Order: sequence, then structure tokens, then C-alpha cells
Amino acid sequence: MDTRLVRSRNDRMIGGVAGGVARYFNIDSTIVRLVFVLSVFAGGVTPLVYLVLWMVMPEEQATASVSTAAAAMLPDHPRGVEQWKYDPYTGEKIKG
Repeated sequence: MDTRLVRSRNDRMIGGVAGGVARYFNIDSTIVRLVFVLSVFAGGVTPLVYLVLWMVMPEEQATASVSTAAAAMLPDHPRGVEQWKYDPYTGEKIKG
């Protein structure tokens, strides 16, 4: 479960509220949207709740660039890439 309730920048239809709530509870955003819509038909106050959440919830901050994020996910390896004798993906010997 995520620790902050923020509006999503990527998973949004209108304001990102459903995407943020879904990420917070670690469920699919389609389920949250479906619950919002079904509660409107059941006589709920969902549009008001959605508007209040839209105003109250902060927007998610922009993430770092993809290359920086990818580099942070790579594990430290005792040998540098230059010292590899075989391609780790294909197993073929590296010529060079």
C-alpha cells in the first residue's frame, strides 16, 4: 500500500482521483471508477466526494527521467560490463 494519497498523473480520466485512490489501496483503477459510477446510480453523493477529493488531494510529483530511474534499478555487479566475456541475454561470446 502506498503511503500518500495523491492524484495520479498517468492514470487519469478527468482529475486523476480514481487512479490515485487505486494506487493507494493497490487495486485496479477500473474497479475504483466502477464503484464511483455505481454509487451515483445507487443515489450516492459520489460527484460531490469526487470534487472534494479533486480539490484536496495533491497532484503526484513528476518522476525522474527514465534513464536515471533505470540506472537506479540496476544492481551493482562485481565486474564491469567491459569485462564480460559472454552476452548475458543470449549467452553468445562477445567479440572484441
